[in-house]
Amino acid sequence: MRDRSKPPGVGAVIGWTALAAIAPGAAHLRAGWRRTGLALLCAYAALLLALLWVALTSDLGDLAGQLVSSSWLTGVTVASLALGVAWFVLVVHSFVVMNPGTLPGAGQAVAGVLAGTLAVAVLLPFGLLGQYAAVSQSALDDVFSAPSTPRPTSGGGGEEDPWASRDRVNILLLGGDADTHRVGVRTDSINVASVDVKTGNTVLLSLPRNLENVRFVPGSPMARRFPDGFRLPANPDGSREDLLFAVWEYADAHPEIFGGRERQGAKTLIDTVGYTLGLKIDWYALANMWGFARLIDAIGGVTVTVPQDVVFGKYDEGLVKAGTRKLRGADAMWFARSRTNSDDYTRMGRQRCVLGALLSQADPATVLSRFNQVALATKELLRTDIPRPMLEHLVPLALKVKNAKVTSVQFVPPLINTGYPDWSKIRTVTAKALHSSAVTRRPLTATAAPTAAPTAAPTATPQATTSRTPLPKASTTAKPDPTAPKGITEGCG
Repeated sequence: MRDRSKPPGVGAVIGWTALAAIAPGAAHLRAGWRRTGLALLCAYAALLLALLWVALTSDLGDLAGQLVSSSWLTGVTVASLALGVAWFVLVVHSFVVMNPGTLPGAGQAVAGVLAGTLAVAVLLPFGLLGQYAAVSQSALDDVFSAPSTPRPTSGGGGEEDPWASRDRVNILLLGGDADTHRVGVRTDSINVASVDVKTGNTVLLSLPRNLENVRFVPGSPMARRFPDGFRLPANPDGSREDLLFAVWEYADAHPEIFGGRERQGAKTLIDTVGYTLGLKIDWYALANMWGFARLIDAIGGVTVTVPQDVVFGKYDEGLVKAGTRKLRGADAMWFARSRTNSDDYTRMGRQRCVLGALLSQADPATVLSRFNQVALATKELLRTDIPRPMLEHLVPLALKVKNAKVTSVQFVPPLINTGYPDWSKIRTVTAKALHSSAVTRRPLTATAAPTAAPTAAPTATPQATTSRTPLPKASTTAKPDPTAPKGITEGCG
């Protein structure tokens, strides 16, 4: 029964309606709708307890993995919209049961406007969540469209094992310059992220784009075509197109090598890089360089230390000035990619710095605040053969990587000679870096950085003209081991 013996004032109507928005049933109890009010409060308490139980009993990584699955995203979209409508109706009904008709005319108008605003305000977060889920599902479905393959089972109980009892997962990360006016893809940035599935410790293995005499998997079509390594006649200007960066493009352009099968570039490069490093590559992810710039713009830019002025453009018309500042996408990409007064090895170091800055600065709060822009940029950025169902397992692994040790090995001089690579040494260094990553659980501190920095600046200019070796000496008494893995942002300022 309703209790109308004491009609509420404007403040009471608005106050109890607002309280009902965060404690459903409060206004109903005040108005005398005791059964309805108690039922709403009990249902609300049960919902909160269920959410608390899920938060306390679920692993954050596993929960995040489930939330990227298609079925969960659909469920989140539907549930959020349904809850939003229900909360909207609840606020409106809470206002009505407070009997605002007993208020004076002006009071009714004020109370009605405020209650309507409150009802819309409680609907917006649920609508936003539903939109985020729908946009996420669309973006993920577009990017991760590769056909699924049956996952292996563990030895005894038949339980699915996404990693096939392996210790590491190896993903080939490529930066390409695909464009509408160009046939094929040139991979200017070639890295393999080898991730320990238990700890998240990661080694980033960087191969130079100008690696010569590339060897192919024995018995493969490319190995039969190039038994002594990837070698083509030089261009009239002396430049070469038979370097590692051109493997994908060449394989795509010559389907006759593969018995007429087209689009063999990705598989050929995956097999070639895996054979070079002595690893089994699981999947690849190709980032369009200018899509990467749009992603950086989507998160508001990245803060990078530019050690010296970087000139870019066909006619040197652009400049990224030295100093520590937040770079927008275009400047960040030019900083990473410019070849003017530079070489491929220095570019690899700058690319590593930009990647490290993006990994550290793309925090959840930033991504959520710019979610639609990030999702749109991601759709334009990535091409991959990672199957959609594997995201459920890769997302928890990515969260481990965020808080784990990430080191890098760059196969550049003096470590290797890119013109005459020591293939055995490349595999040996790779195995050593993976072993070091597996046995060292805690992140390493870059104790050599303070001593390296003073010597790097004075020698930067001479090295650009007289040497292709970007690795400065740490000190005059201790010579650094070029085979030792380094932190991904070491030397980035």
